[in-house]
Amino acid sequence: MSPLRRDGIVPDIIDSIPKDKLTIKYPSGVEVNYGNELTPTQVKDQPQVNWPTESGAYYTLVMTDPDAPSRTDPQYGQVKHWLTINIPGTDISQGHALAEYIGSGPPPESGLHRYIFLVYKQPGVFQTDEKPVTNRSREGRMKWDVREWAKNHNLGEPVACNYYQAQYDDYVLILRKQLENSQ
Repeated sequence: MSPLRRDGIVPDIIDSIPKDKLTIKYPSGVEVNYGNELTPTQVKDQPQVNWPTESGAYYTLVMTDPDAPSRTDPQYGQVKHWLTINIPGTDISQGHALAEYIGSGPPPESGLHRYIFLVYKQPGVFQTDEKPVTNRSREGRMKWDVREWAKNHNLGEPVACNYYQAQYDDYVLILRKQLENSQ
């Protein structure tokens, strides 16, 4: 059985298994591998992300947590951890960040959360009136739905995916303070 089905990514978050795997490497030295467990401390900094591309194509990169505040009670819907559109190839720095990267921040005793990375091939460059969100703000991040967002932007199904799981560690306190100071 595919890990994406085993851990409910398909059909909870996306409808089908993407053909390609994202390579995600963090500055801490860890790498994402279809549901492996990483700590918030290990994933606090923006990773390097790569995927197979088509020449001249543009992509959207998403990172979402569907398990807030816990996997058994996801009352906040998905939390948007990272969203960048109009990426030429895999050069994320040349894309347009709608939500800057924030690492994992699961509450204490909420168990494992899934952190899912998805890449969509765009039909072309597109504009949006969404206000960009910095990595110091929660604005627009809660109760988000990647499936609905992709549908509204005519992105179809993702072409690549990967994910890890994380649970609370002491770094979460630092992240929360960073996000609280933005209010």
